[in-house]
Amino acid sequence: MHDPDFDRRLARHLDELRWLYMELYGNSAMFAELCDNLGRFADGRSAALRKRDLAREADPEWYRSNALVGMMLYIDNFAGDLKGVQKKLPYLQKTGVNLLHLMPFLDTVPGRSDGGYAVADFRAVRPDLGSMQDLERLAEACHQKGINLCMDFVMNHTSCDHAWAKRARAGEGEYMSRYFFFADPAIPAEYEKTVPQVFPATAPGNFTWLEDCGHYVMTTFYPYQWDLNYRNPRVFNEMMYNFLFLANRGMDMIRIDAVPYIWKELGTDCRNRPEVHTIVRMMRMIGEIVCPSVILLGEVVMEPVKVVPYFGTIEKPECHLLYNVTTMCTTWHTVATRDTRLLRRQLDILNSLPREYVFLNYLRCHDDIGWGLDYAWLAEHCGIEEKAHKHFLSEWFCGRWPGSVSRGELYNDDPVSGDARQCGTTASLCGIEKAGFEQDPAAMALAVRLDLTLHAMVFLQTGLPLLYSGDELAQVNDYSYKSDPQKAADSRYLHRGRLRWDLAAHADDPATPEGQVFCGLRTLGALRRANPAFGAGADVWTLDTGDDGLLAVGRYAEGQKIIGVFNFTPWDKRVSFAHDPGNFTDLFTGQTRTLQDIPVPPYGFFYLEQKS
Repeated sequence: MHDPDFDRRLARHLDELRWLYMELYGNSAMFAELCDNLGRFADGRSAALRKRDLAREADPEWYRSNALVGMMLYIDNFAGDLKGVQKKLPYLQKTGVNLLHLMPFLDTVPGRSDGGYAVADFRAVRPDLGSMQDLERLAEACHQKGINLCMDFVMNHTSCDHAWAKRARAGEGEYMSRYFFFADPAIPAEYEKTVPQVFPATAPGNFTWLEDCGHYVMTTFYPYQWDLNYRNPRVFNEMMYNFLFLANRGMDMIRIDAVPYIWKELGTDCRNRPEVHTIVRMMRMIGEIVCPSVILLGEVVMEPVKVVPYFGTIEKPECHLLYNVTTMCTTWHTVATRDTRLLRRQLDILNSLPREYVFLNYLRCHDDIGWGLDYAWLAEHCGIEEKAHKHFLSEWFCGRWPGSVSRGELYNDDPVSGDARQCGTTASLCGIEKAGFEQDPAAMALAVRLDLTLHAMVFLQTGLPLLYSGDELAQVNDYSYKSDPQKAADSRYLHRGRLRWDLAAHADDPATPEGQVFCGLRTLGALRRANPAFGAGADVWTLDTGDDGLLAVGRYAEGQKIIGVFNFTPWDKRVSFAHDPGNFTDLFTGQTRTLQDIPVPPYGFFYLEQKS
């Protein structure tokens, strides 16, 4: 006999789950096996997790709360190992963070890991980081302190060192069928006609030839990452068992990596196929049946028209949260151009979406910045041509364009297409590195102000703000990766350096850049928590400032209106809003003012509140 709560949840979803599974696979025996194992994983959840499930069933929109602030970090760079992270939880509480996203920590093989995204064993922690028991203890400690825990689940592929891959390479047909193996070169050649390359400069093509077994294997990302064949129901079932195993270790959120790529079909681009949405919808239901306190964060790093479908529909939802990658890259475009028009347009699009859709908002993450901007709109409204603009952005953020204070490096630079992606910490891209190197107090004050203004804009957006570890301390680029043979070829390690705990010692010192940023971000988080206008149900709109260098955003909920204004230029500005009469209160200073002829300092911002 299963827990009656499991039976209740299964009954609610069973008909739809069966229908979708049979439509995709037509295999009733495999479906019966899946349902059997869902019960086993439900029975395997601890008493504490079952209690958490019931609490979050009663509050299913907990993840939409404006009280949440996230941080992503690499375990080894932050604190050495999982036990070290547990010891540092008081520091995370001090930052105001209550969602901790651990970057990939499952077992990989050095030199063939892609930062942990080539998983050799989905049920083992990398030995140098600890054990599954350490992970469970960390989750328990996080929950006791009101911190939620998130991890990555790599769906599209396994490492070539995974047990399945080794058996496939040895010629076992059952395991070869879990990947895309072809002896005939004509089939990979047909795929290559329609499937774009993800990394044309560093990992060209979508297949790798395996000399020892005489087959090609599909490798969309890197040669050591073998794409899984989700046409095989065994793959789906086993990956769901891995998903539930990890959920039962105490996760609150699971980030499903590279999800648009998981269904391959000859003659297509193998992206965003309808079957992907079937799989994600089934994952959502499986989670709601077995572990309803666990939510899905979808990694869909594409333009909005391709991102939004991964929310599913209101009646049949898929992901709970998605990344707001477009606003991230458009924000940095705005920093370089000092022109807010495209950013305002994209915020207007986001604000017009159903309020049930929740985005994860961020300035920087572990990855590079790709310049996936709306070039058709930029050409029509700003006279900007794509290739020239990408070159300008690359030059600006590498500090090679006149007037730039940024310090970054390129990643995956393709001299043929002119495409390149950008690396660098938030602080370095804002000019804090340059100002510190040149010992220029005035430049440092301006750079710190820009850093805080960009974060203030992120915190004002609807959704969940996510910090990248080190950004709370204005940590600059770490160039030491160049001397590490396993990292030197990957410039993303520029912003993946070890946390500077010497900077953390100054977190409360407003005389230091790290103290100013740390205290500023902590204040932003406190304001989000305390004010209903920051909630997910608020009305949100942009305002006309009359100046392309200024962005203004309004929010309204529960009788509270907040107007935020952000100056993306290094010049003093003034702004007025004739349609917003009456007095407002500055949330930072408590000063009362009207919205007429308000001074906005270079790279400055303000939040003004009015209560009805």
